[in-house]
Amino acid sequence: MGDGPRGIEVFEDHFQASTSGEDSMQSPALSKYIGSNDSLRSISRSWTRRKLKGAASMLNMFSLNKLPWMSGTDGQEKVVLTAAEVESLRSELGALEEREAHCKAQLEHIDEVVRAARLSGYLDMRMRWATLPGEPLPVDDTDVDDWLPRFFVLQGSCIFWYSSCTDLSPQDSTLLSDVVEVGTLPCLIRDNEDKRYCFYISTRYGLKYECSSISKIKVDSWLEALRSDCKLRSV
Repeated sequence: MGDGPRGIEVFEDHFQASTSGEDSMQSPALSKYIGSNDSLRSISRSWTRRKLKGAASMLNMFSLNKLPWMSGTDGQEKVVLTAAEVESLRSELGALEEREAHCKAQLEHIDEVVRAARLSGYLDMRMRWATLPGEPLPVDDTDVDDWLPRFFVLQGSCIFWYSSCTDLSPQDSTLLSDVVEVGTLPCLIRDNEDKRYCFYISTRYGLKYECSSISKIKVDSWLEALRSDCKLRSV
């Protein structure tokens, strides 16, 4: 000690090489797993068994009954399927691929619609016909719960609505040039729900679309966009 530069103390032979042999370098926990070739083979077989059973659990997701297990000539377990079971798997895989293609088409359609639309979103809707001259006034149907959720899309010169946003084609549409009036309706409360804000869209053919949402911001956005595109005054 003291042979180093000033201010630095050197401890000679502080780190000494181990003389207890190679076995002493292995901890008991490590030796438990890698101490012998038998242990390695045991671990390998256990891992292979878990991998096979994992694959079997994936196969069990299909409509096959419990999969039969057999031991091969090499001592490893394997699954044996009949020709009918293989054909059933192929059929189900084909159906899954078809379902995947359909879902992909739906996602691409939603993306295209949302990107191209000026405004889109879910609204509850019901339809009413305007009262013609000479007809009695309509009965108050405020308490009639015939509202249905529809996915509305304002795009170009049309309003489209779909039963669901994943539908590839709209259920119906209305030209903006046919819209003659847009305005608010009294708020309503359905089945102890939150207050719903309402508005209507009337066409020149006497058809009236009543729409509602729990979001006042959404309703105001639709009213503003429709009045602007249809060049209508506030009602």
